[in-house]
Amino acid sequence: MRNFLTKDVGWKLFSLALAVGFWFTVNTLSRKALSLAKPLEPSATLAFNHVPVMVMSAAADVRALKVQPAGVQVTIRGRPEVVNALDEKEIHAVVDLTGIESARDLKKHVDVSVPPGVTVVRVQPAELDVVVPPKVEKLK
Repeated sequence: MRNFLTKDVGWKLFSLALAVGFWFTVNTLSRKALSLAKPLEPSATLAFNHVPVMVMSAAADVRALKVQPAGVQVTIRGRPEVVNALDEKEIHAVVDLTGIESARDLKKHVDVSVPPGVTVVRVQPAELDVVVPPKVEKLK
């Protein structure tokens, strides 16, 4: 047992000093990173209850494509001064119906765009029912 403690004492002391040095370095760097971390900015949440949904379709498609319901509820989050100054007209909800020939029980996702500095939290409903009237063939 005595030989276990006294053999290679220099290497054992060097290893201990190296481990202590690593510990102090990591501890100091992690404290510095925590002190430099930016505090969370306050945020505000606001819901717009009836944002109208725009239907985007091909220019050649002259059918009256519709979505049900015609409006969605959009919940947003951002800095309080940005959210409070936001108008409902700056929020755009769009359903892309390009390439739809005919369909039954079709549901499409609602895409919402908002100004910079604002995040969309929720869109309710996220998908809308699409009403596609039959395509009328041209007579020759």
